[in-house]
Amino acid sequence: MSNAKLEQLDQLRVDDALPGSGRKIQTNWGTMPSSDSDSLKAGNRGPTLLEDFHFRDKISHFDHERIPERVVHARGVAAHGEFQVYASQENITKAKFLHDPSKKIPVFVRFSTVLGSKGAPETAREVRGFAVRWYTDQGNFDLVGNNIPVFFIQDAMKFPDLVHAGKPEPHNDIPQAASAHDNFWDWISLMPEAQHMTMWILSDRTIPRSYRMMHGFGVHSFVLVNDKGERRFVKFHWRPVLGAHGLVWDEAQKLGGQDPDFLRRDLYDAIDSGAYPEWELGIQVVEEKDEHSFEFDILDATKLIPEELVPVQYIGKLTLNKNVTDNFAETEMVAFCTQHLVPGIQSSDDPLLQGRHFSYQDTQLTRLGGPNWLELPINKPICPIFNMQRDGYGRQRINGGRINYHPNRAGCPSEASVEEGGFLHFAEKLAGIKERARGPKFQERYNQATLFYNSQTPAEKEHIIKAACFELGKCTDDGVVMKMLEHFNKIEPEIAKKVAEALGYPVPPPIPGWVNHGVVSLNLSMVRTANGNIKSRKIGFLIADGFCPKQHEQMKAALTSSGALVENVGIRRNRVVASNGAIMKAEHSFWTQKSTAFDAIYIPGGEQSIKTLMSNGDAIAYINEAFKHYKAIAASGDAVSFLQQKGHFTGVTFATGGEVVNSLAVITGNADQVLGTIASKAAAVVGASVAGAASGVSGGGGISGEFIKEIGKHRCWDRHVSLTPA
Repeated sequence: MSNAKLEQLDQLRVDDALPGSGRKIQTNWGTMPSSDSDSLKAGNRGPTLLEDFHFRDKISHFDHERIPERVVHARGVAAHGEFQVYASQENITKAKFLHDPSKKIPVFVRFSTVLGSKGAPETAREVRGFAVRWYTDQGNFDLVGNNIPVFFIQDAMKFPDLVHAGKPEPHNDIPQAASAHDNFWDWISLMPEAQHMTMWILSDRTIPRSYRMMHGFGVHSFVLVNDKGERRFVKFHWRPVLGAHGLVWDEAQKLGGQDPDFLRRDLYDAIDSGAYPEWELGIQVVEEKDEHSFEFDILDATKLIPEELVPVQYIGKLTLNKNVTDNFAETEMVAFCTQHLVPGIQSSDDPLLQGRHFSYQDTQLTRLGGPNWLELPINKPICPIFNMQRDGYGRQRINGGRINYHPNRAGCPSEASVEEGGFLHFAEKLAGIKERARGPKFQERYNQATLFYNSQTPAEKEHIIKAACFELGKCTDDGVVMKMLEHFNKIEPEIAKKVAEALGYPVPPPIPGWVNHGVVSLNLSMVRTANGNIKSRKIGFLIADGFCPKQHEQMKAALTSSGALVENVGIRRNRVVASNGAIMKAEHSFWTQKSTAFDAIYIPGGEQSIKTLMSNGDAIAYINEAFKHYKAIAASGDAVSFLQQKGHFTGVTFATGGEVVNSLAVITGNADQVLGTIASKAAAVVGASVAGAASGVSGGGGISGEFIKEIGKHRCWDRHVSLTPA
């Protein structure tokens, strides 16, 4: 994979440890020391000498390797890719990267958590950053968004307070990467404007299954301007091709300890294996004449525009297809900036966006050491840059000539006209008194919070309530909890009642005249985004010595033909012996990889294997934990008895005769029913390679067909799991 940006970066890449190159260790100024293991001493037991320039160069560089981590969004992972518009959008914008459907635009995307430090676990309940940079012929365009379409505050003046409240409490630096503490909820309870965002952060949106299965949003209203000088407002959306899916809270907490790098590992492995993540870019366009036609203000970042009012038009696709080669030089040194705009895309008067313009620029000056951070390789545009800026820390360019000012006698560089692509700010008519105030429509706080809750499925509502119980249950100040219950009562009394009862607080009294408006926006539910796509889903196969290789191969063939990834979890790692004596590699053992790492679990039959699993506590915990996390589970032949006897699966029925039974996404059947009749060609391939078996598999019918269908739903939310130990 290559593009103009990657070719630019390739000129700077170097591999110090290139086998066979004969390279020698050198100092940063080129001298080759004769030893890189011992400092220069006065005698072999004597003091180290100050003249040891090699030691001083090496240790001094090491001492200064760290730069200040981001105040927010410190924990991030990034990748390169490309964007391609489906059809020209020149009728609404001058932005040329949205004009040519045949052109692929280089992009760099960084995902991140917000509150946690650089080493925090990635599965904490957190808002996620979703920042995209297009390297266009007209300069860099940065869309610095999140995975939630709204924000906590309306005005940037309150951003420092929000972050201070959410970060670890200052007296003991606890808790890390968690909002479940007094300071955060105290602040939220005193900010009515934050209540819509509160519903989002309590939902499964803040514990994504994968960055590849996560929405992105520009949050703010931006402005599009076309060649005719016509202005329109726009909201940007990213829709994941795989659908949007979350973890469950118990699973997220366990992953935080089992694999703190779960999300970055998932992204890296997917790209490395060729399962390139994809998103569609959507836009909601509001004509200038309709700016004031809504009951809310489109400049209010705590509000969204329901798709029922303004449909999302999907205009292009983003594909990530190359991992970074140097995490520091690319992921850490990248500096996104909301004011990085190109002709045809402009800022609106959203007061939060206006404040971000200043803050992002200001932050980079400190974090990256000076004004030349745009010359760093990952930040450098691919278009030529000419201006009279000079000097400063970290200067990379070498400017020739005598002239360092404009205008000058050479007449170069000159200003670009609009016709030549010069950026012209829209001639917006402004009038008003100088004041610290907000528009009248900014004052309504609760309608969209209720809209969000109304739009969730019963399972999603239950998760919001349980999340609220967890978060407020960590608060030690009763007054904070009571104030939040009052807010919940204004959003939906059901929330206030259930949270109060669970935590042992008085239920707030009914609000006179309060009625739920009943409005629903179905696309606000993540469960409804499940589209049956199981591409890159990771399925764990539980095996022990004596497992049935035929059942194993048939199920693997069916799953891989549908794009899923299969990994074996064995009684031991590496070498597991099948019932026919064949050796199977187990990528993991029950010790090294838990069920939390997989989207679904399959157990093939085999009398000896099942006998071993029956007596293995880790294997028993595996199936019960997967069931408790609502994941699809399949078993064939002898393995059905393992689920029957060792699974605490409330309400599940199992196959007992010749039928395949799908009961609450637990699929069971006989040994000869793995593939079913429509995959008979593959069923006849015994002992063939997986690739050969897959060639005749449709993925439908039998146990595998039902299994694939359930994996495609992400989770089975109809289960009752309260009695399942895990």
